[in-house]
Amino acid sequence: MISIQRRAANQLKPIPVTTDLKFGQHFTDHWFSSKFSESHNGWHDARIEPYGTISLDPAASVLHYGQALFEGMKAFRQENGEIALFRPEFNYQRMQEGAARLCLAIPPKEMFFGALKELITLEERWVPKEADCSLYIRPALIGTEAFLGVRPAKEILFFILLSPVGPYYARGQAPTRIWVEDKAVRAAPGGLGSTKAGANYAASLYSGHQAKSKGYDQVLWLDVNHDGIEEVGTMNVFLVFKNEVVTPALNGSILAGGMRDSVLQLLRAEGLKVSERRITMNEVIKELRSGGLVEAFGTGTAAVISPIGELAYKGESHAVHGNKAGPLSQKLYGLISRIQRGQDPDRFNWLRPLKSL
Repeated sequence: MISIQRRAANQLKPIPVTTDLKFGQHFTDHWFSSKFSESHNGWHDARIEPYGTISLDPAASVLHYGQALFEGMKAFRQENGEIALFRPEFNYQRMQEGAARLCLAIPPKEMFFGALKELITLEERWVPKEADCSLYIRPALIGTEAFLGVRPAKEILFFILLSPVGPYYARGQAPTRIWVEDKAVRAAPGGLGSTKAGANYAASLYSGHQAKSKGYDQVLWLDVNHDGIEEVGTMNVFLVFKNEVVTPALNGSILAGGMRDSVLQLLRAEGLKVSERRITMNEVIKELRSGGLVEAFGTGTAAVISPIGELAYKGESHAVHGNKAGPLSQKLYGLISRIQRGQDPDRFNWLRPLKSL
């Protein structure tokens, strides 16, 4: 049972104008939380309440040992006015796998989906109707037990935030400029690279900051050998050659993205040759110079499809597809966006109507 405390009508926030929706900067009136404690028979105190702050003991394990995990999901307003979530089962499964890796308890599936249904239903007015806009959903797990000592926390907080969003990049589908990091490493096989842990993003901040100071949008990470392509900080990567579409194989240090999986399904359904394999920057540069690499793009929940127009590697800048969005990335963006909004048939059974959760 979820306890619901509603904000008074005269205290509700104004809905931001959709043209002002910068990604992740606006939050709805309410949030969901539930606590886990080994000494209180598991999960308890499930509640929806007015959006506010979290009270943590200064010795909470998340602050000292980084026990933090999150997911990124979206809900879309459909053509008929109803609301649907895009592949929420994928996100629950990935959070379940990540929680096991970080020794965090995860709420039962019925609690996870029940909380989504109750919270989004309460906040329905925040789901945008406009194209390229959606309701971003951030479920998170953190260790909250107060202690100093390296072991899994016995007390955990699960919470869900909602945020109406526009395009991830202010310029929309304009090609991104990517800096290839050939010194620092984000993750290694056997580590946390395949887990959506907060630590992964902390590890990426320095290189990301350096890239943006040089005018680039994102960092492309290489493997521990500094040659194999892995992923961009917020996206999986696809490279379009004349005879195949390639994305790096999941090797234990690459996050298995839901949009990555969706694009793979679409490409195969379209009859294109698709490979999941190791690919090096040397191969990419060679194919760029010979004309064999014709397009590149990133995939992720936030941006959906993001064309790549430039790769900067070891002091050289390489234009991709003339620094313009390629035809395949544009086609995929249109196909996925129309499915998400109920404008095209959901042939892969990706959508979950809110009322059916």
